[in-house]
Amino acid sequence: MNHNVFDLTLIEKYSTQGPRYTSYPTAVQFTDVLGANRFAELVDESNESGKDLSLYAHIPFCDSICYYCGCNKIVTSNKRRAAPYLDAMEKEMGMVAERLDSDRRVVQLHWGGGTPTFLSRQEQFRLSQAFRDLFHFVGDDEGEFSIEIDPRTVTPSSIADLREMGFNRLSFGIQDFDNRVQLAVNRIQSEDETRLAIEEGRRQGFHSISVDLIYGLPLQTANSFAKTIDKIIDLSPDRIAVFNYAHLPHIFKVQRRINDAQLPSGQEKLDLLEMSINRLMDAGYVFIGLDHFAKPDDSLVRHQQNGTLYRNFQGYSTFSACDLFGFGISSISQVGNSYSQNAKGKHDYFAAIAAGQFPTVRGVELSEDDRIRRKVITEIMCNMKLDFSAIGREFGIDADSYFEAEKKRLQPMHDDGLLVLNKHGFSVTAPGRLLIRNIAMIFDRYLPQVSRKTFSKVI
Repeated sequence: MNHNVFDLTLIEKYSTQGPRYTSYPTAVQFTDVLGANRFAELVDESNESGKDLSLYAHIPFCDSICYYCGCNKIVTSNKRRAAPYLDAMEKEMGMVAERLDSDRRVVQLHWGGGTPTFLSRQEQFRLSQAFRDLFHFVGDDEGEFSIEIDPRTVTPSSIADLREMGFNRLSFGIQDFDNRVQLAVNRIQSEDETRLAIEEGRRQGFHSISVDLIYGLPLQTANSFAKTIDKIIDLSPDRIAVFNYAHLPHIFKVQRRINDAQLPSGQEKLDLLEMSINRLMDAGYVFIGLDHFAKPDDSLVRHQQNGTLYRNFQGYSTFSACDLFGFGISSISQVGNSYSQNAKGKHDYFAAIAAGQFPTVRGVELSEDDRIRRKVITEIMCNMKLDFSAIGREFGIDADSYFEAEKKRLQPMHDDGLLVLNKHGFSVTAPGRLLIRNIAMIFDRYLPQVSRKTFSKVI
C-alpha cells in the first residue's frame, strides 16, 4: 500500500546534507570555552530547577569492529580493560552525585556504546548498583531504564540478569539478517540468536523492545532487505529504527574497509527506504518521523499525538523536562541551558578523573535566541507542527516578526506539500515527515556558516 510518505520528486528536490538535531545548537558549535570548572558551576546551578534526571553511561568496548560504525569505541578482546574504565566512570558519577540534591529523581537511564554487554556479569551488576547507590531512582512502573544489546553477547540467563538489575527496556542492534551483507560489514549475527534474546526479553517482563536496522549497506537490495524487514515484523518489536547508512570514510576510518563498489546506488537506496516504509506501515507501525517507527499503543506515539514528544542525544524521548548527565568518554550532558562533552580519548578522560576534575572538554551555553530556536526545532522534529503564537507566549516575543524571514522560506515547502501553513503556524504532512530535517533546517541560524559535509544526507 502507498502511504503517501515516499515522494521521489520531493526527495530528489530536497536532497542535501544536514543535522539530525539531537541538540540545538549542534555539536559543531561546541567550544572549549565551556570546560570543567564551568560545568561544575552548571551542575550546582541545576539544583535551583529541581528537574528530574536522565542518566547515560557510555560503554565503549567492542569485541570486534563493524565496518559501518561511526561510534566512539575501543575494539578489544581483553576483558580486563573494562575494570579501570568502570573505576573512572564511577568516580565521575560520584562527582556529579555529590553536587546534586539527593531528592532529585532519576526517571531515565540508558547504557550505550560500544557494546554495554561487553561487560562481565559481575561488572554489569557493579555498575548498576553504583547508579542505584548514588542516585534516587523512581520505580519500575514510572521510569525508562534501557540498555543497548548485541544479541551475540547475551544468553537467556544474562537477559534475566539485566531485568534483575532494574532495566525495563532493551534495544537490539540487528542492521540486516542477510549473510552476505553481514560478511561485508564484519558483523555476523544469526537470526536464531537474535530471536532467542528478544523472546527471552519478553518472558522476563521488559516493558519495551526496540530494534535498529540500517539501509544502504553493501550488497543490500530491496528484495534481500525486504526479507529482513519481514522477519523483524514477525519478531514484533515495539519500536523500529531504520537508519540511513552514512558512508563518511574521510571521517570514520573504519569505513574504508567497506568496498565502495558494493554499496547500493542512490536509486537503490531510495528503493530500500520506500520498501521499508511501506512494509512497516502495512504491518501497522506508525511512522514517527525521520527514521523511527512504533506500534500504535507505544508511548512515543501517544506523546507525539499529545504534542509532548522530545528529542535528545539518545534519540526520541518521552521525558522532556530533565537534566541529562552523560558519563564516560565522549558522553554529552545537557544541564540547564547548556551542552557539554567529555574528553573523547581514554587517556585524557582518565587523567581528568585522577586529578579530581570533571572530564568536560567542550560545550556551549545557549543564548536566548538559541533557546527559542531549540524549542522551535524540537517542536518540528518531534511533534510535526509549529504554533508561532505559542512560541511567542512562551518567550515573550512577537514570533511572526521574529521569524519573518523563515516564514517566507516555508512557503515553497507549503507549495510542494511538505507542510500546510495555517494562521498560527504549520503542520507537517506525510511526505514532510520523511524530510523533517529540511524543515527544521530553515530555523537553524548557524547552518549557513557550517560546511554541509559535516553532516549526513537527509535521505
